[in-house]
Amino acid sequence: MSDKVIAVILAAGTGERAGHHLPKQFVKIAGKTVLEHTLDTVERSRFVNHIYVVVHARYRHAAESLLERNRYTKVAKLLAGGDTRQESSRIAVTAVDGDRTKVLVHDAVRPFISEEIIRNCVLALDTHEAVDVAIPAGDTIIQVDASRFIRDIPNRACMFRGQTPQAFRAGVLRHAHMLAMQDRASGFTDDCGLVLRYELAPVYVVCGEQKNIKITYPEDIFLADKLFQLNALQACAATSLSALRGKVLVVFGASRGIGKAVCGLAESSGACVHGFSRSSACNVAVRQEIDAALHEVCLKTDRIDYVVNTAGVLKMGKIEDRNRDDIAEEVATNFTGAVNVVQASIPYLRKSRGGMLLFTSSSHTRGRALYSVYSSTKAAIVNFMQAVSEELFHDQVRINAINPERTATPMRFENFGKEPEETLLSPVRVAEVSLQTLLSDLTGQVIYATR
Repeated sequence: MSDKVIAVILAAGTGERAGHHLPKQFVKIAGKTVLEHTLDTVERSRFVNHIYVVVHARYRHAAESLLERNRYTKVAKLLAGGDTRQESSRIAVTAVDGDRTKVLVHDAVRPFISEEIIRNCVLALDTHEAVDVAIPAGDTIIQVDASRFIRDIPNRACMFRGQTPQAFRAGVLRHAHMLAMQDRASGFTDDCGLVLRYELAPVYVVCGEQKNIKITYPEDIFLADKLFQLNALQACAATSLSALRGKVLVVFGASRGIGKAVCGLAESSGACVHGFSRSSACNVAVRQEIDAALHEVCLKTDRIDYVVNTAGVLKMGKIEDRNRDDIAEEVATNFTGAVNVVQASIPYLRKSRGGMLLFTSSSHTRGRALYSVYSSTKAAIVNFMQAVSEELFHDQVRINAINPERTATPMRFENFGKEPEETLLSPVRVAEVSLQTLLSDLTGQVIYATR
């Protein structure tokens, strides 16, 4: 690229519509703030030279902490934004040197911006002065009057939904803002609209993407979480298990089911695997037994790279009929056991900058009748994992949870009897997803294991 490219990330909104105590860009989803997810992609882009981040003065310290934590190399300026999006955009483009510099203006709360979109915007500026990103409107668009009566229904084939980034030669956008200031024109929520108003340049449109959503309302946060999970699964699928060669892996709950499959697949991939279970006198509900197991492994190998806890029990019954000792055992194994494994593993994984895996189930999203204790422990696992991922972020220790579909394990057979094999997931498939997740850079995420 012969021209310098600056990406402006507008993060000065206060986020009232999202109904959250923090602005949307500072809300955490999938282990990171929305702003971090956005910056991660732009930082990695080979088409961007520098990044300018625009934040509300009230949240400057939070932004500074975030930037320091991630050590982004391309962030060149942190600017205090204005009271409106228009003012924040003007502040940013005024800080850009040169009229021919390529500027991408992007909303921080669109964390699914892709390298493809960035590329298309940057290249389009070789032949155009202003560029927008848009996707075809999927719904019929209606135009109403002040009394809410329909006045027109435009041809949907010509209707598109605008996204960001929007891209400009800096001089064009700077000129548009200067003219708007002279006219005292306000209320623009779109930089291309400013350029069009003053007829400074035609605006060329490149294709956006359906997943390039803007987080605006509370429900958008839940949608974004699911999209991150999907992206995480796709990222893991491309990971080769050959990277396990020479790594030291400890598996709790290793005697059967998913734990046994994890051990077998890891060993065949060249890992040094140490498995423990109740049958080998290691009960995850007893902290001292976990400590002894990890100490034993470290004495032999001098390091531990990964720890996986698959230990769990499943018992059925209406809560009013359940035996208290049975309930205590289920909680002790499924939840307290996970806490024990995580606590005991941290000192080893901090040294190796390794990773941990816990296991949840589809019932973590909604409790199931007759399995109330099991469901609630699996929900607790997710919450626990997400919290721990934040605590260990600075230590570069990763932790995720695997959520397998119904899997053909002995525990399932003991509780549900014979089921059609084609409806169940293979433990080896779950093991594959689990090990790929361990090898990834992901943390704080629920990874779905599917066929």
